[in-house]
Amino acid sequence: MLTAYTSDQIRAAEAALMARLPGGTLMRRAAFALAVTCAGMLGDVYGSRVVILVGAGDNGGDALHAGARLAARGARVDAVLAGARVHEAGLAALRGAGGRVTDVRGAAPATVHDLVRGADLVMDGLVGIGGTGALREPYATLAGLTGDAPGAVVAVDVPSGVDASSGRVEGAAVRADVTVTFGARKVGLLVDPGAGHAGRVELVDIGLGPYLPDPGVSAPTGADVAALLPRPGAVSDKYSRGVVGVAAGSRSYTGAAVLAVGGAIRAGAGMVRYAGVAEPVAQVRARWPEAVITELEPGEGVDRVDRVQAWVLGPGLGTGPEALALARSVLASDVPVLVDADALTLAARDGALLRRTAPVLITPHAGELSRLLGVPRARIEAGRLEHVRRAAEDLGVTVLLKGSTTLVAEEGLPVRVNLTGSAWLATAGTGDVLAGLAGALLAAGLGGYDAASCAAYLHGLAGRHGPLAAGDVLKALPGVVGSVAARHGHGP
Repeated sequence: MLTAYTSDQIRAAEAALMARLPGGTLMRRAAFALAVTCAGMLGDVYGSRVVILVGAGDNGGDALHAGARLAARGARVDAVLAGARVHEAGLAALRGAGGRVTDVRGAAPATVHDLVRGADLVMDGLVGIGGTGALREPYATLAGLTGDAPGAVVAVDVPSGVDASSGRVEGAAVRADVTVTFGARKVGLLVDPGAGHAGRVELVDIGLGPYLPDPGVSAPTGADVAALLPRPGAVSDKYSRGVVGVAAGSRSYTGAAVLAVGGAIRAGAGMVRYAGVAEPVAQVRARWPEAVITELEPGEGVDRVDRVQAWVLGPGLGTGPEALALARSVLASDVPVLVDADALTLAARDGALLRRTAPVLITPHAGELSRLLGVPRARIEAGRLEHVRRAAEDLGVTVLLKGSTTLVAEEGLPVRVNLTGSAWLATAGTGDVLAGLAGALLAAGLGGYDAASCAAYLHGLAGRHGPLAAGDVLKALPGVVGSVAARHGHGP
């Protein structure tokens, strides 16, 4: 499991470690690793042009010391000083190695612009992990210049303008090709919008491990998912592998039922029981003869459907009185229920729907979560981590928040970040497949937190290569599930 920490947690760990080391040790370690990464990106260091954007903090010192190492290898290194203060030892090291210094407060704007435009590599050492809120001038202008830089952009520890503890971006921010981060991953490097500014993240071990607390954010790896996946044994049967019920689809949205049922079947459910009205029943029967089908009268509940170990409720269900009656019937059961799509709209109108003793996993996108919490969608998108935690606490459910960064939250547990997501999945019907996939894992015995985490990971892998349609994700699922299990030594 990859772990990530807030700036306060990192600072406390650094203070504990520095108390045991000679002064300057951590900066030397960080600067060396930063210089090695930059040299690797440049290829031929000698004769290359490097520009360092330097703020007043220690990460400005890291950048200056790294720049000194590059200058000693023959690079032309220009440091642009943004603040009234500067790390004096780092500045002396850079000058001693032949580096040049420009103070932005006394330089013509064109001078700094030309330096950045002419650089093979720009190193962002403006603001460290303690920076919050929008960048002030001249930092905001310098961060903006990196967006037009033709050379590579390397952020030191965290891109300037990104809140290291949350991923918030409240104004201008550096968009890096590579972020070299020290000691441990920062939360803002995993969670959007900050993650979208980080590029590839290179983690440098500087010895913080023994001093770090339990993380508030983690990211499952393939090995973690493989260890959690239910696997059939020699005596398994269709019931022990999990029976998932699907209440989805309507006269207007028959495809949602087909995709949700398909997601559960392709994920390896032992049996899928589908309950719906005539129009989606006909489509499910034609596409998935494996499914056991109960045709419902409009407004009828699921009392005639038995031996279900988890339910998937909502894709394409509609939001009228008949859909509400069906949703109430499913949620009155005593098994876990995944609530998605139209069922979330119903729950936003009637919060009592989600108040039940059996587990609930909800799978909203930002718009659906905004209705559940009564918060504007833009605020959800800007603060995804904050709002997914709030939803889990306020609603008393497990939350899988879909979007540019998929997050899974359950009260009292670290928020899990899915790292396999792909923009190709932003197409109609893929959420229905995800619902069926997660429902199958619930029925097989995983709790909502693990089922959501595994489903997001596998769904992301299945949608990595596009352009694609939801049906392509369905086709890819068996191979993805099998390869993850086999690659990490957890095959049946």
